[in-house]
Amino acid sequence: MSEQPRPTSLTGGEAVVRALAEHGVTQAFGIPGTHNLEIYRHLDPYGIAHVTPRHEQGAGYAADAYARVTGRPGVAITTTGPALLNIAAAVGQAYSDSVPLLVVSPGMPLRHPRQSTGLLHEMRSQTEALRGGAAFSHRVSTVEEIFSAVARAFTLFRTGRPRPAHIEVPLDLLETPAPAGPVRLAPPMPATCPSEPALRDAAQALRSARQPALVLGGGARNAAAQCLTLAEELSAPVVTTANGKGIVDETHPLSLGVSLHSPSVQQWLAGCDAVLAVGTELAESDLWSAPPVLRATLIRVDVDPDQMYAGLPAQLPLVGDARTTLEALRQQLAEPHGEPDSGAPDRAGAVRALRAGRDAETAERDAHRLPYLQAVRTVLDADAILTSDSAQCCYYGAIPHLPVGPAGRYLHPTGFGTLGYALPAAIGAKTAYPARQVVALSGDGGLQFSVQELATAAQLRLPLPVVVFDNGGYGEIRDEMAARGDTPTAVDLPSVDLPALARAYGGHGVHADSPEALTRALSLALTTPGPTLITVTEETPR
Repeated sequence: MSEQPRPTSLTGGEAVVRALAEHGVTQAFGIPGTHNLEIYRHLDPYGIAHVTPRHEQGAGYAADAYARVTGRPGVAITTTGPALLNIAAAVGQAYSDSVPLLVVSPGMPLRHPRQSTGLLHEMRSQTEALRGGAAFSHRVSTVEEIFSAVARAFTLFRTGRPRPAHIEVPLDLLETPAPAGPVRLAPPMPATCPSEPALRDAAQALRSARQPALVLGGGARNAAAQCLTLAEELSAPVVTTANGKGIVDETHPLSLGVSLHSPSVQQWLAGCDAVLAVGTELAESDLWSAPPVLRATLIRVDVDPDQMYAGLPAQLPLVGDARTTLEALRQQLAEPHGEPDSGAPDRAGAVRALRAGRDAETAERDAHRLPYLQAVRTVLDADAILTSDSAQCCYYGAIPHLPVGPAGRYLHPTGFGTLGYALPAAIGAKTAYPARQVVALSGDGGLQFSVQELATAAQLRLPLPVVVFDNGGYGEIRDEMAARGDTPTAVDLPSVDLPALARAYGGHGVHADSPEALTRALSLALTTPGPTLITVTEETPR
């Protein structure tokens, strides 16, 4: 049977789906609504699978995590008005963490009057609302323009620093067939690399350094092998941001893990004479403080030229793709230059001392969490994916103290610092890699921003452990109030039987009163269809 030719006229809804499929999209997340049914009508015929979270914010976080673990753009579909606003927090998080997230929504008709008419889900301007959080919000004016808008989004994702984008299709274009022509495809983009003189200067600074250091952020993710090679050849300790966690195996003798917030590590970094920072903002959200004063020559590698002047300005800026740039830098370092080096010093001992100093700073605070985190690590495979929330158990606990290597991933909402990320993100990661272990880590406060996604995981029958450290409310804010000398207000929340709630959603729920109990519960949850919510009681100072 010969293949039927593509129609020359398409509805806007079919044009959207066709353009996504031509760009390689095979998975979408979202919620059908009255105004987006013409998009949903075409997903299955074009081979695009779909997951329906219970809230648009959950759809955004799931698509975000899907993008982070696959390296392909995540796609979320909303309807108009409140649905689009529901996903705005996820768009802000994706912008903060440089995630290629595409949000597609309907919009008011092309000739909809400026004055309100009371049309369902009407709002003054969806594009203005999303433009404040996304790299761009593109409202199309013809069906054919949909192809250009989608190509524009995928060009953004492939060029420079990836950011989220929003495409709005007016309601009348969604439903009305119109000539569309061929799909426009985002062109392949070559990896960028700095000039040879810039690379030569950076190589000289690293070659002559007596105390070099590597700082790795999420922008170094595609250059994990090159980062490790450079660290070993320079005998340079490696410290990462939360987004850079695991790029170099955190059990490696040169790894300091996620430690930029540690006063001991900041003091050491301030004493280095050459710092190679790859794909990181070196921002307050990474350092938990103002950037330290460095005496070092700061070499920054980033695909975003704006980063060369933000935060800590680079003395030696290297604007380019991380992998291509580091490979070229290593070639420069390998060239003969003056007297041969008698051998780089072994800095593993200094790294061990720095780790000990870092851990001593918070030993009392973290004592209760560490055995539970060790239990999590012993159960998980090397390629397990952990998703995280803006919770004390995550940024004080798992991020610095639960080691991850390049085979695994740890996804955390840094910068924007949204709550409710962990559970829907775990669903997105598990959708991408059903055979890999995925575990969500959260606190009792943050979990309840998206707890309804337990129903999504139950419907999909995903073996998904959700480990919740319960401190009876908003523990971080409670501690901040106490530190100010204030009476804690509005932070102590009534106890919720979270395991029972998980069972009500169709999953499973247990309480782990010891690390050994957590080990048993986690082992079982990883092979049990549906989500298993496991609570761990945290000590809460009163």
